[in-house]
Amino acid sequence: MIVKNVNDVIGTKDEIKTDNWLSRRVLLKQDGMGFSFHETVIFPGTETHIHYQNHLEAVWCIEGDGEVETIADGKKYALGPGVVYALNENDDHWLRGGKEPLRVICVFNPPLTGREVHDADGVYPIEQPQAA
Repeated sequence: MIVKNVNDVIGTKDEIKTDNWLSRRVLLKQDGMGFSFHETVIFPGTETHIHYQNHLEAVWCIEGDGEVETIADGKKYALGPGVVYALNENDDHWLRGGKEPLRVICVFNPPLTGREVHDADGVYPIEQPQAA
């Protein structure tokens, strides 16, 4: 059994902070679950282009507000507590922070290793195994 507390991730290598968001990577590829599990905070007033070409992601909004816009069709969806969205078609999108920090719980498949950051196209590259 794996038991972790998100508070134990704060201030470690598994807490990644950018100008737009903070991600606490709680379960990762090395945990062997077949997915990774994250708590992420989207900062107010920010806009992030994301296009997970190599991963599927489901997001559950816990608190705060924001918006997700799918680039292909320009549809906008308000985000707030209780809203779940799933990028089941590797959707190219904009994620926008609202007036309050948006706290979300995210699941990725395949799982992240924990070191990923978005590249110039909003993609998390697939981490290649290290040569022995």
